[in-house]
Order: sequence, then structure tokens, then C-alpha cells
Amino acid sequence: MDRITAIKSFVEVAHLSSFTKAAERLDLSRLQVTRHVQELEQWLEQRLLHRTTRKVSLTQHGEQALHRFERILDETSALIAESTEGRQTLSGTVRISSPIGFAQNMLVNAVSQFIAQHPNVKIDIHASDSFSNLVEQRIDIALRYTNTPDENLIARRLMVIGACVCASPEYLKKHKAPKKPEALAEHPCLVHLSHDKWRFIKAEQSVEVKVHGPLVCNDVPTLVQAAMNGTGIAWLPYDIARSYITEKKLVPILQNYKIENNQLWAVYLSRSYQSPVVRAFIDFVAALWQEDIVP
Repeated sequence: MDRITAIKSFVEVAHLSSFTKAAERLDLSRLQVTRHVQELEQWLEQRLLHRTTRKVSLTQHGEQALHRFERILDETSALIAESTEGRQTLSGTVRISSPIGFAQNMLVNAVSQFIAQHPNVKIDIHASDSFSNLVEQRIDIALRYTNTPDENLIARRLMVIGACVCASPEYLKKHKAPKKPEALAEHPCLVHLSHDKWRFIKAEQSVEVKVHGPLVCNDVPTLVQAAMNGTGIAWLPYDIARSYITEKKLVPILQNYKIENNQLWAVYLSRSYQSPVVRAFIDFVAALWQEDIVP
């Protein structure tokens, strides 16, 4: 029995509470994963999992074994990473999900630099403003704007990204800029499908405004283009908006109010047995994106 492979199978089943999902994650058949766990149980002479038709859960022995097996896999992964450190031998594929605007503005540049250093690496970018399912989509790393990362995932904070409310100079020539957040109700707003309540802070008092307007969509670049077309007012991540503000294509408004910053996280299913190329990419962008992007 390949005990490292069997340990990987057991750890995935324990994390996902499913033989089927573990098999999908490991690119194995469900039967192979089942046999791996059975062989581990025979080897240890202990039952590690409770199995029913609806649920998989750890036994007491399984909980103890999980922590030790995770340490074994961490050490194995670290040993492999150390053995390749400093050499141009990284290879393999990294599947990354990212918000669309961030993928276009920052991620693609980081990927280009990483590939230049490691030409045997392939990067698959899945750009979407919806949160991806890491198991079903076989995502290695998901980049997410959030201040509350999913507790079921491993998360590494990368940087802080602010936000701003903007309109085009042409729009502001035709419409008086709102002085208070409540005045947004009188303006056409460009609304992201997942964000129709805009929150502002002034003197430690918060104001939340439910916005509406002629355009609702699920990606930020569309909102940017609509805002530059003069269609309405948009709430935009500052990493995307700042170049348009610098070029005077967009004008920030309501600057007397603060907008809560978001954090950018790299999230993934497990830190155990990460491939060297996945670990290397996370370390690379963590070093590259050290400076926060705030107004």
C-alpha cells in the first residue's frame, strides 16, 4: 500500500465528509478512495470513520489520526518544497479563481511574472465575481474580497483593498453630485448583483443605503464601462477604479464619508500536501502584493 496516497485519501474524506467529493478532488475513483481508507484502518487496526448512507464522520480514533496524518503530509510537502527551492524546476498546473476585475487588472500581471520565472508552469484562471466551489471546479487557489473568510477553508491574507463611489465627469455635468449617502436614492446607481446595499461611515456613525438603477450585473468591468458612459453612479474596488480616476475618466464622490475596506484572501481547501507549485505561487503573490490599495 502507498501509505502517503492512502493518508491523502483519508484526510480529504475527513475534510469533505464525503468519499465522492474526496475522489473528485484527488482525481481518483470512489472505489480507490474507499480502499485506501480501509487499508489504513487495517494497518492501524482501528476504525477511523463512521459510515452511513447519508453521512461520513470521524471516530475518536479518526480525530486523533487526522491531526497526526496532517502533520505527516505537511512535513512531506515542506520537504518537497525545500528540495526544489531556488531551482527553476517547478512544473504543473495551478487553477485559480478570481474576481473578474482583479483578474484583468492585477492577477494577469502576477501570473505573467510567475510564468516568466517558471516556464514549465501552467496557470488556469477562472474569472468570476461569484464565489467558486473549490471542490466541484477543482480550484487550487481562490482569490476573494472579504472580511470574513469561510471558516471551512484555509485562508491567507494578502492585502487590503479599499473602495470608492464614482461617476463620470459627463454625468456630474448633468446631475448635481450627492452630498450625503441618502441622496443616492435620487440618482441612477449601477448595481452589482451581490451588492445592492452601500454602507458609509462618518464620525463613527454608519449609514446603509439600498440602491437601485437602470443596470444590474454580476461583474465589475461592466459597471466601470457603464459609469464611464455616464449611465450612473458605481461602487468600485479601488484597485480597479484608481487608474480611471487618475486619467479623469471617473470622479470619486462622497469623499467625506469612509467606506469599509475589504481584505483580499487566498483561500484553499487544505494546507496539507499542497503541491510545490501551488505553495510557490501563493508565496509569490503574498510577496508581490504587500502594499495595500486604498484611496
